[in-house]
Amino acid sequence: MPDVLSDYHPGVAFDEMVDASGSVRPSYSAIYATLQQSTPAELKGIAEALASNYTQAGVTFDVGGVERPFPLDLVPRVIAAAEWDTIETGVAQRVRAMEAFLDDVYSDAKVISDGVVPSQLITSSAHFHRVVWGVRPPNGVRIHVAGVDLIRTPEGDVRVLEDNFRVPSGVSYVMTNRTAMITALPDAFANQRIRSVNDYPARLLQSLRRSSPVTDDPNIVVLTPGVYNSAYFEHTLLARTMGVELVEGRDLECRRGKVFMRTTAGLRRVDVIYRRLDDDFLDPVFFRSDSMLGVPGLVNAVRTGGVALANAIGNGVADDKLIYTYVPDLIRYYLHEDPIIANVDTWRLEEDEARAEVLDRLDELVVKPVDGSGGKGIVIGPRATREELDALRARVIADPRGWIAQPVVQLSTVPTLIDDSLRPRHVDLRPFAVNNGDSIYVLPGGLTRVALPEGELVVNSSQGGGSKDTWVLSPSFPRLVEEADAVEAELRAEDGDLAGTVAVEPAESVETVEVARAEVRPQNRPVVPMLVGRPRVDVPSRTAGHRQQEEQQQQAGPDDRRDDEAGAGR
Repeated sequence: MPDVLSDYHPGVAFDEMVDASGSVRPSYSAIYATLQQSTPAELKGIAEALASNYTQAGVTFDVGGVERPFPLDLVPRVIAAAEWDTIETGVAQRVRAMEAFLDDVYSDAKVISDGVVPSQLITSSAHFHRVVWGVRPPNGVRIHVAGVDLIRTPEGDVRVLEDNFRVPSGVSYVMTNRTAMITALPDAFANQRIRSVNDYPARLLQSLRRSSPVTDDPNIVVLTPGVYNSAYFEHTLLARTMGVELVEGRDLECRRGKVFMRTTAGLRRVDVIYRRLDDDFLDPVFFRSDSMLGVPGLVNAVRTGGVALANAIGNGVADDKLIYTYVPDLIRYYLHEDPIIANVDTWRLEEDEARAEVLDRLDELVVKPVDGSGGKGIVIGPRATREELDALRARVIADPRGWIAQPVVQLSTVPTLIDDSLRPRHVDLRPFAVNNGDSIYVLPGGLTRVALPEGELVVNSSQGGGSKDTWVLSPSFPRLVEEADAVEAELRAEDGDLAGTVAVEPAESVETVEVARAEVRPQNRPVVPMLVGRPRVDVPSRTAGHRQQEEQQQQAGPDDRRDDEAGAGR
């Protein structure tokens, strides 16, 4: 049988599977052997079956209100155990530092008085909300869920491209990708030890429970903008796997500093809201007055401690791309440690010398608005027209605080099945971290996005991108069993509903063991009466108000509508 990599030729970018000599890297040896057992036609057939199953299961993304299947490539991204240890520690370090930063910024602001960051940098951020200054969450956690976007440079170094501390999305694809790949390539999972991703809902639920202002069986809900939001599939999946209610703003109301959910049995208090919409839409009293998605009075309920909100209001100041340039300094300031994962080189355009250099090199660099999301406003110099560069120059000169610049980075590549052969395609990685106040759990792997067109650096789905399952290898099976036992004991101690573990045979793979354990954790939550409230939108007969609501649902999640450029070109 011919070598599946016989016609595979990586370019100048770092290739995750094949080294400079053309040899398969050790971490990819097992998946290479699995792929080698199939003919190109058989691989294509498996990929087509995978795509068909995804379509039938409704695993989609939204582009302009149109649901489309989300492509999953057959070849996974594989991360060696030692490298993952570094990534895991580096992501957790970053979350700890930014948690301390947010706590400081919304209280004593010592980071300003000590001269680490200028005060104007904070107060001029569009996402710094004075309305929650002095408000401390019940257990002190503001970043319950974080997504840290990573890339690998041509030299092989892993760098942080962007932080997402508001409403990071994409974890649903991590979970569904794994389920699909276990079915598509069962032999690959049997032949190596792959870390499981099935603990994520339990970890998230634990974090949300610990953030509750009440300790006795808190009522937790997932707040979604609605069915027209691009990440609605994820909202429903997380609510279902955690065993909690999925609600819209119209299902909730505030009374005397507390939040209640409408049910057929009357009002029921809500203690924790995992919100999946932007700050601007949360409360029409304090933010956008035209919001049809939020809950009037919600901010007051948060301020008086009547409800916990995950993630916290005002986290967007930590997402500011200008603040990103200070994160290495913030790690040293708050943690007294050197950064484990470095940033991509970045110019602060509010600085005269940096601005002058960037204006001379606009056609070589990527320029981004500091408060942008979804790829809006980004200009990629090498692809821009002269008119676009002239317009950008004028905007930068008029508002230097509003922009940063970065070099164009050739992202690393992974073999990707194109028709019936493997071709190099560029990828990035978003690990997800969950903070429960005592420890930070980093989901093993994360979301690997892949740019499917040849030579393309844009990995977002609306530009033809897809995803890959991300496999983190374990060097020690007993170590993973011990970790799973520790997690099980911790969760069971907090919730008597969690069942015991299952017997583990040494020959089983880590993925198999942890999948089995996840399956014996029933969410035996009390049955919640059916939600009642205003009638749902009747799509065939939408009014102007319904159209406005639909538009807001599409806009309401800053990280749920990501349309970013990969690498530093995002």
